[in-house]
Amino acid sequence: MRTRVLSILAVMLLGVLAGCATAPRHTRNICAIFDQRDGWFNNWQRAADRTQRKYGVPVPILMATIYTESGFRPRARPPRRYLLGFIPWKRPTTAYGYSQALDGTWDKYKRETGNWGASRTDFADAIDFVGWYHYQTHLQTGIPLNDSYGLYLAYYSGAKGYLQGSWRGNSTALAGAKRFNGMTRIYAQQLPSCS
Repeated sequence: MRTRVLSILAVMLLGVLAGCATAPRHTRNICAIFDQRDGWFNNWQRAADRTQRKYGVPVPILMATIYTESGFRPRARPPRRYLLGFIPWKRPTTAYGYSQALDGTWDKYKRETGNWGASRTDFADAIDFVGWYHYQTHLQTGIPLNDSYGLYLAYYSGAKGYLQGSWRGNSTALAGAKRFNGMTRIYAQQLPSCS
C-alpha cells in the first residue's frame, strides 16, 4: 500500500514538473496562461502581481516581455550559427530562459537583488528579473514604467544603447517594439476578465 501511494505521488510530482517545463498552449491570452499555470507550486499570476507591486511595472508589460523574448519557453536560446552552412557553431549571444537575459546581466541582477539562487528557467525568477530590468531602465533613461514601446526598445538595446539611439533605423528593433506594444495592449484588455 505504501509503495502504491509513493508511486502515485511520484507520478503527480513528475506531472507538475513536466507542466512547468513547457510553454503554455495559448500564449496570446493572458487569462489562459494564468489558468494553465495556476498550481500550488507554480502560480504565474501571483508571481506577476508580486513583481508589479515590487517594481511598479504593469503585469501586461511584464508578460508581453516574456511573450516576445521566449514565447514562454523556459529553455529558449537564440538559434545557433552554422559554419560553412552546415556545421553547428556558436550562438550569437548568451541569452537564455524566459526573459532571454544575458549571462552578465543575469549575474548583475542576482548580485543587486541578493537572489543568488535565481534561475532563468524559473518563471517567478524570470518575471522578477524583467520587472527589475525595466525598473532599472526607467531610473537610467526616464522611460515611464507604462511606456511599453520605449521599454521594449531599451530591453532590446540596453539602457545605454537606448540613450544613444542605437535602435533608430534598426528595423528589427522597431518592428519588435511595435509587436510588443500590440501584445501589451491585448494583455491589458484581457487582464480585467481573469479570475
